[in-house]
Amino acid sequence: MKRDKSNWDLPLLHPDHPRPVTRRQLLSQGFLTGAAFTVGGLAPLLNPRNAHAALSPDLDALRAPAECNITDGAGKVPFICFDLAGGASMANSNVLVGQQGGQTDFLSVRGYEKMGLPPDMVPGLTDGAGNDFANFDLGLGFHFDSAFRRGILDKVSATTAANINGAVIPARSDNDTGNNPHNPMMGIALAGATGSILALAGSENTDSGGNSTLPMTLYNPELRPTKVDRPSDVVNLVDTGDLVGILSREDATKVMESIYRLSDEKMVNVENLVNRDADIDRAVRCGYLKAAHIADRFGGVPIDPSADPEIVAADGSGVFTTAEFTGGDRSAREFNKTASVMKLVMNGFAGAGTVEMGGYDYHGGRRAEGEVKDFIAGQCMGACLEYAARLDTPLMLYVFSDGSLSSNGAIDNSADGRGKGEWTSDNSSTAASFFLVYNPPRLGGRPVLAGGTPEEQLQRQQLGYMDAGGSVARAATPMANNVNLLVNAVVLNYLALHDQVGDFPGLYQSLGLSHGLGADFARQVAFQPLVSGTVPAA
Repeated sequence: MKRDKSNWDLPLLHPDHPRPVTRRQLLSQGFLTGAAFTVGGLAPLLNPRNAHAALSPDLDALRAPAECNITDGAGKVPFICFDLAGGASMANSNVLVGQQGGQTDFLSVRGYEKMGLPPDMVPGLTDGAGNDFANFDLGLGFHFDSAFRRGILDKVSATTAANINGAVIPARSDNDTGNNPHNPMMGIALAGATGSILALAGSENTDSGGNSTLPMTLYNPELRPTKVDRPSDVVNLVDTGDLVGILSREDATKVMESIYRLSDEKMVNVENLVNRDADIDRAVRCGYLKAAHIADRFGGVPIDPSADPEIVAADGSGVFTTAEFTGGDRSAREFNKTASVMKLVMNGFAGAGTVEMGGYDYHGGRRAEGEVKDFIAGQCMGACLEYAARLDTPLMLYVFSDGSLSSNGAIDNSADGRGKGEWTSDNSSTAASFFLVYNPPRLGGRPVLAGGTPEEQLQRQQLGYMDAGGSVARAATPMANNVNLLVNAVVLNYLALHDQVGDFPGLYQSLGLSHGLGADFARQVAFQPLVSGTVPAA
């Protein structure tokens, strides 16, 4: 069957690719997608971080790490990454990447053509309506007709857009493989991000939570992401038991506390009669205390994304409409997955999350397919940014893919092709990753670039560069030709948002590692700090 706009979701069959056999190969070519369905009917909750009462003071103090290590999260900037499996277009057709002077140090016409832009659409020119193809409405420069940009703007308000900024990192990675150690989540956890329910969440049942793997030097089995790709997965993470259904949340919490106190008294009474094992003692005490905390924190409090009116609303006031969220098509599946991860991360239930999206090995066909899929990815990115704005919390959003692709200049003039170059082959030399940061007005608004001069700020917004012909300059930065170091640069920039750049070397030294970014690693920091240490409560 010929692929067209009615069946872009069919698997990608490339004559120059081997038959897919691994899960990652199946994902990248669209044979597998993230299934999802919705569960509704629960009462709404706008911000679970501020919606619960405290435990009794004497018991609340025992939640500390030295006692039971029961927390409501670390208060760090929420972190979400998008893993576009297969080798998506990042540079210039989406995010602008220039030469040494930054995003506005434009490439040659041939260089842009290699990345799917015909000569009449290159940055520096304007379209028929006078819009410059180099657009900076989101702080970070995007091509004006970027499908990512159009998707983001489809979901964010003008006020949200005005408080976003970002940086791009031109860096090579291998094509068509999940073996790139792209995923930074365990590094983000090492930097202090954690949640009240779980440390990390991912939409795939892998060590990284996505398609690409993680640097094994950062691997910690205790931090393996919990698979979450649908609203019911979020709901099932917390079980407050039947007691909360019979009693009010407050009364259920009091019952749990009483059980703790009675059990604690019994443990004290037998202390001199038996040789108690300290670990067993702690497990018994903390088990009851955790039950009381869960009843207090989540009893009567829905964490179902589909029940949050800021996420889904029939009247269009949510990030998604009910029709978008329940449509059953590709976009609905991706919206369900994104909503589930962002609900956990931005409400403090998880420290960081990965949203994997499959089918981004879209070369060898019409440009229209890549534009449609990139637009959906942009909508999912925009949904996260807009939800962060509605919760009045910062967000760091990181986007990466395994390798990239290039065009031979043939034009797709269909409506969805938009007169751009068709993607014809894999090409790791055009690869890049980027991150966007939303900062609410109460914390100062749009993030400010690091650097003492306008020239240096341009170089901080683009960490590395391409040559005029559109290939990544491999010697430009330590991470330009090393995916492991690309992850380290993302961790560095996450710490920088908290004014903790000085802690960066010590994180790796604690694991007996070198961060690999050199003595002048601070040159790879894009933004001035948003907050000092932790995020102030709204």
